[in-house]
Amino acid sequence: MRITNDVVYVGVNDKTIDLFEGHYKVPRGMAYNSYVVLDEKTAVMDTVDARFCDEWLENIAKELGGRRPDYLVVQHMEPDHSANILNFLDKYPAAKVVTNAKAAAMINNFFGVDISGRAVIVENGGTFALGRRTLTFVFAPMVHWPEVMMTYDDTDKILFSADAFGKFGALDADEPWDDEARRYYIGIVGKYGAQVQAVLKKAAELDIEKICPLHGPILAENLAHYIHLYNIWSSYEVESEGIVVAYTSVYGNTKRAALATADKLRECGAEVKVYDLARSDMAHVVAEAFRYGKLVLATTTYNGDIFPYMREFIDCLVERGYKNRTVAFIENGSWAPVAAKVMKERLAACKNLTLIEPVVSIKSGVKTENEAQIAAVVTELTK
Repeated sequence: MRITNDVVYVGVNDKTIDLFEGHYKVPRGMAYNSYVVLDEKTAVMDTVDARFCDEWLENIAKELGGRRPDYLVVQHMEPDHSANILNFLDKYPAAKVVTNAKAAAMINNFFGVDISGRAVIVENGGTFALGRRTLTFVFAPMVHWPEVMMTYDDTDKILFSADAFGKFGALDADEPWDDEARRYYIGIVGKYGAQVQAVLKKAAELDIEKICPLHGPILAENLAHYIHLYNIWSSYEVESEGIVVAYTSVYGNTKRAALATADKLRECGAEVKVYDLARSDMAHVVAEAFRYGKLVLATTTYNGDIFPYMREFIDCLVERGYKNRTVAFIENGSWAPVAAKVMKERLAACKNLTLIEPVVSIKSGVKTENEAQIAAVVTELTK
């Protein structure tokens, strides 16, 4: 795939993977992106997952047409992008690695090899000429590892954005960018919003016509849309007006209350998404909770705590810096309901949450007083 006359895609599609990073479901596979920049000197941008070494090296050789690469630019050291550094250096012994000091140290950590004799160490804001084009390096620490950097090509006006602006799915996955990019961002990068904001400010100073991430499609049209979403996600603002109802239920009573709440919210004209946490993709529900401005949590008291799937869900929210949202609670407990108290305690680390009162507090089955509590919660959520 030719991106411009002098920039060519040499990455691979992974159709065999079921869990990305051993955690995230990827039913449409995953892309590991790598690029070749052709100039007086040639540079390869990052490597790919270890399982695709031969295919990647063949792609490079085909696109170079007999030329030998001069440089390998290493922007990010996660193994899905760095696993083939030594294989590349073995195949091309004259090539040098262009990277930063933190990444160079990580190469030693991963492979036990000191590459200092073959490394060109760059600084934040530093430049590197390949010929008629100059690469500028923009450090992006903790987006989402400390060594991450992005690279700007001033000739073709391309931002090689490392993991930023990436998404789940192979390149031929026929799906909108927003949903899988949101799930990817919130799950993997979401904790580091402040760092992403800092990089977005640096990127705003560049004249960018294309974004080439390490996962997902090359972005060449409507860049304002993607940058706008990244700004929303990284500033923890509400992307869409609506309400997520997330529940766990053992015998169906808590589910009944959650669904009744959702129905009444819809009657009031609200957009509502309902998820059974025991049966839903947890990463998707977490992303939805960040997408919308309001959240209803419904769960049972379980061993003096809350049901495990709800505990996992709330932990995921807290870990990613959930904030600036409104939350309502439905609890159930046959003899000593404490679920709402526990949920509030677990959310205490989150900033700027509005907690709705009253709590819907069920003792086993939904009764008349619970219906009144549900009505009150709906009134508060739809003001």
